[in-house]
Amino acid sequence: EVQLQAFGGGLVQAGGSLRLSCAASGFTFDDYSIGWFRQAPGKEREGVSCISASAGSGRTTHYADSVKGRFTISSDNAKNTVYLQINGLKPDDTAVHYCAAAWGFLGSSWANGDDEYHYWGQGTVVTVSS
Repeated sequence: EVQLQAFGGGLVQAGGSLRLSCAASGFTFDDYSIGWFRQAPGKEREGVSCISASAGSGRTTHYADSVKGRFTISSDNAKNTVYLQINGLKPDDTAVHYCAAAWGFLGSSWANGDDEYHYWGQGTVVTVSS
């Protein structure tokens, strides 16, 4: 059974940091791209970052323009876990954050939610106070 468990969210003050984790099981971790998405209250879900399945030269990372420089995605293949380090949190980062898995390498289509990703986790809530 494929499972994605996202955790690490919480309530933090603006300027603070969080590290979100996405623990994966039930599939060959190296063969899948893992993406992070978020949905703020009253807004559509958006892709924030992705770490693609290895294409022979290691994994490739992608970021939304709105989070570049503040978000860092990484993976620990031994633990089947992807991390999203978030620094300089802003109130606009308040959202439910989800991780999702897509088979194979993802390039420019990494943020195309349901079109690309087959499995979704349950989400973890990030709340940033001003």
